[in-house]
Amino acid sequence: MSHDLHESLRDNVRILGDSLGHTIADDLGQAFVDKIETIRSYAKQGRQKDTLEQRELIDYLRKLPDNDLLPVTRAFNQFLNLANIAEQHYRARFRHVEDYKPGSQPTLEKLLERAQQAGSSPRALVQTLADMRVELVLTAHPTEIIRRTLIQKYDAIDDCLSAIEGAEDAPERATRARGRLAELISQAWHTDEIRHERPTPVDEAKWGFAVIENSLWQAVPDFHRDLDNLLLDTAGERLPLDAAPIRYASWMGGDRDGNPNVTASVTREVLLLGRWMAADLYLRDLEQLKNELSMWKANSALKAEVGDVAEPYRELLKRIVTRMQATRDWAKAGLDGRSFDGGPIIETRDQLYAPLLSCYRSLCDSGLDVIANGALLDTLRRVAVFGVTLTKLDLRQEASRHAQVLEEITHELELGHYQDWNEAERQAFLLTELKSNRPLIPLRWQCSAETREVLETFRVVAEEQPEALGSYVISMAAEPSDVLTVALLMQEVGGRAALPIAPLFETLNDLDHAGEVIDQLLALPEYRALMQGRQEVMIGYSDSAKDAGQLAAAWAQYRAQEALVEVCRKHDVKLTLFHGRGGAVGRGGGPAHAAILSQPPGSVDGSLRVTEQGEMIRFKFGQPDIALRSMEIYACAVLEATLLPPPAPKANWRDEMDQLAEVSHEVYVNVVRDDPEFVPYFRAVTPESVLGRLPLGSRPTKRRQDGGVETLRAIPWIFAWTQTRLMLPAWLGSEQAFSGRLEQPGGREVLQEMRDQWPFFGTYLDMLEMLLAKADVGIAAYYEQRLVDEPALKALGTKLRERFELLEGSVLTLLEQDDLLEKTPLIRQAIEVRNPYIDPLHGLQAELLQRNRDADGAISADLSRALMVTMAGISAGLRNTG
Repeated sequence: MSHDLHESLRDNVRILGDSLGHTIADDLGQAFVDKIETIRSYAKQGRQKDTLEQRELIDYLRKLPDNDLLPVTRAFNQFLNLANIAEQHYRARFRHVEDYKPGSQPTLEKLLERAQQAGSSPRALVQTLADMRVELVLTAHPTEIIRRTLIQKYDAIDDCLSAIEGAEDAPERATRARGRLAELISQAWHTDEIRHERPTPVDEAKWGFAVIENSLWQAVPDFHRDLDNLLLDTAGERLPLDAAPIRYASWMGGDRDGNPNVTASVTREVLLLGRWMAADLYLRDLEQLKNELSMWKANSALKAEVGDVAEPYRELLKRIVTRMQATRDWAKAGLDGRSFDGGPIIETRDQLYAPLLSCYRSLCDSGLDVIANGALLDTLRRVAVFGVTLTKLDLRQEASRHAQVLEEITHELELGHYQDWNEAERQAFLLTELKSNRPLIPLRWQCSAETREVLETFRVVAEEQPEALGSYVISMAAEPSDVLTVALLMQEVGGRAALPIAPLFETLNDLDHAGEVIDQLLALPEYRALMQGRQEVMIGYSDSAKDAGQLAAAWAQYRAQEALVEVCRKHDVKLTLFHGRGGAVGRGGGPAHAAILSQPPGSVDGSLRVTEQGEMIRFKFGQPDIALRSMEIYACAVLEATLLPPPAPKANWRDEMDQLAEVSHEVYVNVVRDDPEFVPYFRAVTPESVLGRLPLGSRPTKRRQDGGVETLRAIPWIFAWTQTRLMLPAWLGSEQAFSGRLEQPGGREVLQEMRDQWPFFGTYLDMLEMLLAKADVGIAAYYEQRLVDEPALKALGTKLRERFELLEGSVLTLLEQDDLLEKTPLIRQAIEVRNPYIDPLHGLQAELLQRNRDADGAISADLSRALMVTMAGISAGLRNTG
């Protein structure tokens, strides 16, 4: 470890590593631990040279007997997971959640000062925070590799580190904590890290609810308390009781797109689970309040409600507890498929909020403010954020599935073929039907199973309390009719269009036309009547980048947002942009604060929705301290983007971006789509072919089971390139765009001006820099050397690596640096510290892929598992994979 890595972080990595060493020695003997040490020292020496040819390491790995391969990969994978725990712990302690340039992550305090200096009145600050609607949408992701049972052990290990640090004056306590640590690490070592079967969508939802129970339940009231105190200090006002600047929604159990496992009955089950879980959590709160609120002083309103009793608060709380217990029993009965015959249940947020508010007001009126603002206030804040459902569940379905329903209906009613109509004909038909009172769906109708499933989903919308559901997202939306179809089906099945409908524009072409589509929609009075002055639009990151390359996609997303802001302003409609970002840079990942502030001015106007995915949920919200800081970062960024929006780009910058995007798009398409060697190279050099074996998410890795790169989902596409460290999707094309511009007179000056003055461009360069630092062409070359025979494919690989080197030179020139990440030493060290543990996994992965091919996929179960563990370990070592 390098000497300037923070002392406590280094100590913790050592404590965890030593403990793992003891565990492995107890299990497999000291001689085996010595092998691990040998491999690690070879990997370290190899890092001093330029290539993974690092003969000693590779020779040593190749000579390992087969029965050592699984335990060796497991040892390195475990070490990388423990290193992540130590780093996570360090970030929580020092409030440094995001990989970003020092000093650029403001605290709310500094931001409120800046806003006041810039002329925002204290009243405006309170109002902006009170009206803010940031929804973080938790989504399950196929790259959340770590099993839930291990996550719980890892959280407990984190607690042990805190206990050891906090026990400096109490040696017995430290010894106990160390003993517990050893036990947990041993438990983790003896637990299979790869699931045996894919999780179901319900498993994914349970995982999401566990994050709320273990972390957010505590973090949310803490966040509001801090905000409240801050507003009192700066503006002399408190945060309104029902304010919930940051809320949570979820896709787990609602996201049907390309996932046949998410059915209407799964969605119903997940909604019931949320209700059960919420009731269970609130019962703990209510029991505590019932114990604590033993006062007798009360206002007349409360006395009128509960009658003349000695302990009015307890009386009221007892009634809520009874109803909450009934609610939990009702949800449980629903989950077990039993009918429920108990008393009245709590169905809406207000049925819980109103009686608690009566208690709060009564305490304040009786001069007991200190008590009112204690545990009771925390519960009120939870109700404001979580409601009685924990999250709002979004539903997502592909546009073509809705069109298929209408095709079957028009065919059945002998009205023609919906699929053959042009856009104008479709719109005319849909608008007529939206106004019509007669039902459209035939009563005794034998429709296809797919159509029945779509209609069943709309039935769930019709039966459910609106507050349990979020938005209805239409993926691959391209035309106004895609939105009108959903409005019509929602109305036909449920009698009202109950949810906001969010078209998702994700290909380059769809992004370019997003503004026009929304403009046409908002010009329709029938549609305006349905949408209550708010329009939500989702911007897709992963598919656009896969479709066009990262640079062209990023610029298309920016321009689409500008167009949408303009259109909604013109129609006087409130726009909420929903960003479908992933954890990986190739999918719009990266620090939230930088990302939000690099959006076009006016696009973040107090409201925003963002997906938080898979493993990033754990990194940002898995523990209360970190979750608290993550919420603060979002609140800060949205407040800043709303009150102090970034400047609009200059006209000549836009021209520059148009040119850069055009060049990079052309290169990307030439390589990925038009080069006949590309797909065979991709299949040969990456673990793409075996990714399907990893039981990761509940969703298939391909949209269709045959065909080329275009049928692959964006996530496995990026995951596969990340495993070989070439990271190709996130940069290909930008090397030509930048180097070409840097060679032209004045090119360097204008790009550096954009870097300094335009957050969008500056953030883009920072992301590229981080990505280049995590990439490693030496390792990519080793995969090729081990796995590729044909000269034509090798020639392509050489060209791709030359492109990478060209990009690295251009980025360093633009940043005026000699080395990557020289301004962010913490990230650079995090990468350097992990490399000696990741390198052996790359060596073993290439070896196992080759053996798997030689055996036509019929390698032993142990070797197959070892291959999966290498993927999990590399993924853990690089952190933002999917």
